[in-house]
Amino acid sequence: MLDLVAVREGGTVAQALDIALRTAQHVEALGFRRYWLAEHHNMPGIASSATAVLVGHIAAHTQSIRVGSGGIMLPNHAPLVVAEAFGTLAELYPGRIDLGLGRAPGTDGPTMRALRRDRVETEEDFPRDVAEVQRLLGPAQPGQRITAMPGAGTQVPIWLLGSSLFSAQLAAQMGLPYAFASHFAPRMLLPALELYRRLFRPSATLKKPYVVVGVPVIAAPTDEEAQYLASSTYQRVLGILTGQRGRLQPPLKDFMAHIGAQERAGIADFLAAAVIGGPDTVRAGFAALWQATQADEFMLVSDVFDPALRLHSLEIAALAAQSLSPIP
Repeated sequence: MLDLVAVREGGTVAQALDIALRTAQHVEALGFRRYWLAEHHNMPGIASSATAVLVGHIAAHTQSIRVGSGGIMLPNHAPLVVAEAFGTLAELYPGRIDLGLGRAPGTDGPTMRALRRDRVETEEDFPRDVAEVQRLLGPAQPGQRITAMPGAGTQVPIWLLGSSLFSAQLAAQMGLPYAFASHFAPRMLLPALELYRRLFRPSATLKKPYVVVGVPVIAAPTDEEAQYLASSTYQRVLGILTGQRGRLQPPLKDFMAHIGAQERAGIADFLAAAVIGGPDTVRAGFAALWQATQADEFMLVSDVFDPALRLHSLEIAALAAQSLSPIP
């Protein structure tokens, strides 16, 4: 599961953080493999900006599920700081921490400048910074001048995240697992996966390609109820498309019928990889997506306004996934 830790309309940040923790504990009991948190900044509806802090909080209150970043936006941070933060987490929670790295700012222009100060990013910086994080988390070498402490020798698993061909090609060249952000940018999903698999070079980290696909999921007892609950997600997406980001809104009946054709098309394009419906619809949606992608894992994103209904949505999704033989 990927959690952006949505702040709900009428709710508080503290409540959003508590919902995230309860969700992590719930999906751990359901058998989910990972719980990742996404770095975003200066967004009133998202409370996951201090991603490493939240990873530690979730890991401290769960038992076995892997917890990580989906992702840390590496251009916002010095590689040494990232290595030390996740190295510390790996020492606290051995064998349970993932480090997903992305190259997007995760925010708007002014906030990006506030995060980076005067740093000017080039296309060459991200591959170099990923390699530096790898070195810092690997075994310390004789004569190494800069050592991450904690961090050296922890070999925290690094994942590359992306929504374009750039990250797919880099993940292939470096022999790293690849997570595609099809939960918000599905258009390049299949070309990116084809490129990644075709160019993949085995590494000490990974012998063959390994793919995670982001999937927006809203599941309910019936298709009609799922569409109603999904209207919270539709409102959020419309806000992103129109530059009016805000808190997660309660569901609205027939929301899509009350907006224009252009807005509906934009939402549909954004959510082209979404699986929304009752148990049978969700099962069929997962099966179709797996047939198209042959993904090793689905990373579910579920923005349901009511926390209890969100947990139930994830229960339905877990049962649907378990019924598919390709997905263990």
